Amino acid sequence: MVHVYNCHPFSSQQIVQVEQEPGLVCCGGGALFVVAKGGCKVDVYNLEKEGCPLICRFATMGAVRSFHHSKIGDYLVTIEEKNSATYLRAYTNWRYQAEEKSRVGVRLLGHLLRGASMWGGVQMEIIEIPLSDRPVAVACCAVTGDLLVGCENSLILFTLRTQMQQNLHPSQQTLSSSLPKTQQNSGQSQTSNQNLFVLDFERSVILHLPKITPKQVALCAGFVAVQAELEVLVLKLEETSDAETLEEPSNISGNTTQHDIIYGSDSQLVGRDPKVGRGPLLGGSRTAADFPEDQVDFLLIPGHQELLGDRAKDCDICVSIEKTGLEDRRHYSLSYALFRRFSPEYFQGCSVEETQLHSLQLYPMFSSNQSVSVDEPACVFCFFSLPTAGYLYSMKGGVELLSAYLYPEKVLGAVLTDHLLHVITKSALQCFTVRCAAVAARLEDPYIDTTMKACPPCSLEVCALRMQLFIGLQSLCIYGHHVVLHSTADSETPEQTGRSTPRKGRELKEHNRLAGIFLAVGIDPATSPALENLLSRPFLSRKWTISSPKESSPSGHGWNLYVIDAVSPLALYQEMDEYSQSYAETNPQSHSLRHLLSEAHLLLRVAMLQMSTRQRAAEDEHSASVQTGAREGLANMEMERSELEEAFRLNCVQLGDCFSSQKDCHLALPYYRMSGLSVTDVLARNRTLPSSPRAYGQGFLFYLKHFLLEETEHSLTQEAADEVINIINQSEPSMLVEVCCSPAMTNISPDRTLRILRHLEDTAGVSVPVTIAMATMMLRLGDLPQFKQLMERHAEMQLVYGFIEEPRLLLRGAGGSQRASVHPTALTRQMVTSHSGLLIAGMVALYENNKVQLEQADDVFKELGCQSSLQVDFWEAMLMASSCDAVIEELLFRLASVYIDRLTNSDTGSSPEHKPLKSAEDLINWSTHYGALHPWLTVLNPAHMTSSQHQVALHKLQALLCGSSFSVDSVAPLLERLSDETLWGLSLHLLCDTRRGQYGRSMEKLLDKCPQAIIAYANHQLQDKNMALWWEKLLPELCNRTRASPDNTILLAALKETLVVVAMEMSPAEFLELIPDDGTASYFLPHLLTCSQRHLLA
Repeated sequence: MVHVYNCHPFSSQQIVQVEQEPGLVCCGGGALFVVAKGGCKVDVYNLEKEGCPLICRFATMGAVRSFHHSKIGDYLVTIEEKNSATYLRAYTNWRYQAEEKSRVGVRLLGHLLRGASMWGGVQMEIIEIPLSDRPVAVACCAVTGDLLVGCENSLILFTLRTQMQQNLHPSQQTLSSSLPKTQQNSGQSQTSNQNLFVLDFERSVILHLPKITPKQVALCAGFVAVQAELEVLVLKLEETSDAETLEEPSNISGNTTQHDIIYGSDSQLVGRDPKVGRGPLLGGSRTAADFPEDQVDFLLIPGHQELLGDRAKDCDICVSIEKTGLEDRRHYSLSYALFRRFSPEYFQGCSVEETQLHSLQLYPMFSSNQSVSVDEPACVFCFFSLPTAGYLYSMKGGVELLSAYLYPEKVLGAVLTDHLLHVITKSALQCFTVRCAAVAARLEDPYIDTTMKACPPCSLEVCALRMQLFIGLQSLCIYGHHVVLHSTADSETPEQTGRSTPRKGRELKEHNRLAGIFLAVGIDPATSPALENLLSRPFLSRKWTISSPKESSPSGHGWNLYVIDAVSPLALYQEMDEYSQSYAETNPQSHSLRHLLSEAHLLLRVAMLQMSTRQRAAEDEHSASVQTGAREGLANMEMERSELEEAFRLNCVQLGDCFSSQKDCHLALPYYRMSGLSVTDVLARNRTLPSSPRAYGQGFLFYLKHFLLEETEHSLTQEAADEVINIINQSEPSMLVEVCCSPAMTNISPDRTLRILRHLEDTAGVSVPVTIAMATMMLRLGDLPQFKQLMERHAEMQLVYGFIEEPRLLLRGAGGSQRASVHPTALTRQMVTSHSGLLIAGMVALYENNKVQLEQADDVFKELGCQSSLQVDFWEAMLMASSCDAVIEELLFRLASVYIDRLTNSDTGSSPEHKPLKSAEDLINWSTHYGALHPWLTVLNPAHMTSSQHQVALHKLQALLCGSSFSVDSVAPLLERLSDETLWGLSLHLLCDTRRGQYGRSMEKLLDKCPQAIIAYANHQLQDKNMALWWEKLLPELCNRTRASPDNTILLAALKETLVVVAMEMSPAEFLELIPDDGTASYFLPHLLTCSQRHLLA
C-alpha cells in the first residue's frame, strides 16, 4: 500500500539558459554538465548560483554517448564515438577552462605528461583509457573515486591514483605510491612549489560475465552491480591477503537452479524466436541448436527469481575474476550479494519490449559518528527499477528488500537520495519516501528497538508526495537539493499524423505474414485465443525495427532544462507536522496519522545525519583556517542543530501519544523517553476529561508502569503521585503494591493510599503484600499500634514470603542488577527495633531468591547503623541457609574476625542493649559449621568474663574452631592478637594447634599453664590413631615433670590416670620397657599387675 500525502517536496525552479537542445545531462561537484544532441562539446553550469551561470565550455574528442562525474577527484568520464569507433576518456582539471586557458593535455592511461606542458603549471587533461572491448556503461564510486567500466561480457575496475610529479625537469619525474583517498579532494589537482599531484587510473581487476551483457553498472564501497535488461547482479569485491587471485583467475560459479517456464503453441508466446539469437528478454545467447529437435517450437522464458546474500551464488551466472594491476599489490576476493531476475510480462500501458530495467544505483550512507573522509560507509543501498515498479535493497548487515515501489504510470527514470526517491514519467516528477534512515539508525545505535530508543521500522509502508507536472520529461539527475530535469515537448505535425495510416497498413501486413507462418507449421491461430491475442498486438513490428531519432524542428519542437530546488528534510518535516494536525483533530487513532508521523521522524533522522556531516566538514575547514565566516557558520549550524533536536523531541512526543492508544503500544515507552518529557508532562498529555468516556491508552499505561518499576532519583509531587495511584487503581489494581513501593511515589498521600488498599483487600481478599503495604502507610501516619497489629496479622514465615513477592517493601532497588544501589525503606528502619528477627529472615530470603547480593545487604546494614549487631546476626543466619562454598568460606572468615575483634576490644562489640538472635548453643544445634565444644574447654573457660558479649563471642569462636568447615590457617594471623596468658586465650591457641595436628605442642602448653586439663584433653584428642601419644609423649613428659616436682599433686594424679590408660592398652613386656629406670617399683607394680591380669584374660 502506498500512502499519498499532499506535501510539497520542491520549493522553486529555474530554467537553465542553454544554447542548443541537450542530448545528455549529468551533475556533480556543484556543476551541471550538458552535451548537445550529437555534439562534441560539454557546457558546464554552476548549480550553486542563482541562474546557473556558465562555468566553462570544453570540447571532447568524439561524440559523447554517455558520461558520468566523480565527486572524488572531480573528473568527468565519457564514452565517446568517432569514426564508428568507441573510446573511453577521463577529463580532469576541467575547471581550469573557466579561466580562458586553452591549454589541454592528452595522454594515455599511466603515462604522465612531460616537458614544457608540465612546466606551464596545471592544465586540463584528457586521459585516454584503452580497452580491448567496446565500453557500454561507466560508473564511479562515490566513496573512493574508482572507475567501473562495463563492456559486452566483462566489467573492468580502475583504481583512482593520486600521483606526485616533481616540477623540476622531465628527467627527474617520479611517481609516488597511492596516496590515501582522503587526499583526493573533489577540487582541482593540488600544487606546491616543487611537487604536482595529478590523477591517474590503474586497471586493477577484470570480472568476466559470459552470460550477461551490461546495460548499466554501479560501484560503491566494494559493491559491484551490473544490470541487464531483466537481470540485476550485485557482487562484493573485497581485498584479501591471499595471492591465489594473482596467480590464476578464480572462477566463482553457482549451481544452475533456474526454473524456466516453457510456453508451447497453446500458451501465450512471449519473447523472440530462439533462431534469432539473443533477445532482450533472455538471460543469455540461445539458438535453435541449444534445444532438442522436438523442442524447437518452444521458447524458454526465465521465471522470476530473487536470491539474497549467500544464496545469490546459486544463480546461473558464472563470474571469473582476473587480476591485471602491475603496481597494485592488493589481491581481491569475490562473493555474491544479490541476484534478481524478472520474467517479461504484459503491464498496463507498457509492452513487453518496454519492460526493461533502468536506473541502477548503489547509494552509500554514513553514520553521524563517522568521519567525512572515511572509506567505508555505514550502509549501502541498491536501487533499480522497472517501468512499473522500483526495488530498494539494503546491502550491509544482511541483504534485504526494504521497499517495493508500485508506480501509478510508466516511469522513465529514477534517482535515489538519502530521504526521497525521485521518479519521472512522461508528464510528471514525483517523490516517494525511502527507508534508508531507518537502516542507518539501527546500524549506528544498538539501543534502537529496545525500551530505551525506537525508530520506525524498515518495512514501513512508503508514501508518495505531491507530484509536479511537466511536459515531455526525458531524463533526471540530482546533485544535493538540486533536481535537474530535461524535457522535450513534441507537437505532432500533419506529416506525422499522415504517417499513422501507412503504419497501420504495415502492421496488418505483418499480422497476415505471421499468421501464414503459423499455418505453414500446422498451427491455426484462430483455434488459440492466446495466439490470436498475441497477433493482434502491434509490439511485434517494433522488434526488428530500428527507430531513427526525430530531427528537431524549430517551429514544432520545444525543449527545456529545469533546475528544481527540493526543500530541506526539516522543512518537509514541518509541512508533514502541519499536515498531521488535520488527522489528529479528526481521528487521532488513525493509521494514517501514525504513518505520517513516522515518515516525519525519518526525515528528522536524515536531517540530523546531514547536519553531522556538514558540521564535521565545517570543523575541518575551521581548524585549517580560522576565519570569522567559519566561526559564524559553526554558530549557525549549532542553532540549526538545536532546532532539529527540538523538532525531534516534539515528534517523539507525538509518536508516543499516537502509540499510546494503538497497536504496538509498547513503542510509546521509548518514544516518550526520547522526547525528554518528565512523567508529569506525559501525565498531563494523557489526562482524560472528567466527562470523557475514553480510558487511558495501553501504551501510556505501559510507559507509566515501566517508569514506576524503575529505580529513579526523580520523585513525583504529592498531586502527581495521587493521580498515578488513581490511574493504577482504575486500570490495574493488582499493581497497587508495586506502585506504592516505587521510589518515585515517596510523596504519596498515606491516607488516600490506605483507603485504596483497604478497598482492594475488601474486593480481592486478604493478601500478605497488601497487608505489609498497609502497615507501611500506618507507619507513615505514625500509628504504631495499628502498624503492630497489621504486622502480627500473619505468621513470620508468611511475611517473609510477602517480602519475596515484593522485595521493594523491604529494600529500595532490590531485584535489580548486581551493581544497583540498594537502600532500606522506612519499614526496614522500624523493623530494626520492633521485628529484628523478621528483618534478618527477610534479608536471607531475598538473598536466597537472588533479589539482593551479599555486598548490597552489607551496605543496607551499614546504612542502618547496625553493622556490628544485626549484620553479624545476618551472617550467622546466612551461614545456616547458604549452600555455596565460596559464600560459606567468606562468611566464616567474617564471623571469626568479628568474634576475635569483640574479644580483643571491649568497646567495639555490639551495643549492650542488643541481644544476639542466636546463641552459641543455637548455632551448634542448627548449623553444621559450628561444632560442639570439646569437654576439656570447660576446664579452660572462665565461669565469668568481663561481659556477656565476650562470653558469647568466645563460645561462638570456639564452636567455629571445633567445627570441620573453618580453615584455621586463614584466621591464624588474627589469633596472634589474642594472648595465651589467659586460659580462654590459651583454649583458642590450643584449638588451632590441635586442628593442625600439633598434639605434642598442645600437651606441653597445657602442662605448663593448666595441667589439670591435660587428662581431659588426652581423653578427647588422643584416641584411635593418636592413642600411641599416651605412652610416647604424655607418659615420659609426666614422669620427667613429677621427678622435678615430686610434691605436685596435679601432676601425680595425671600420671596415675595416664598409667591406667597405658596399662589397658599395652602388654606387660611393653609396659615394663616404659617404666623409668629410677622409678619407684611400688608405684608402678599395681599398674603392671593390672596390665598382666588383663593380658591373661585376653
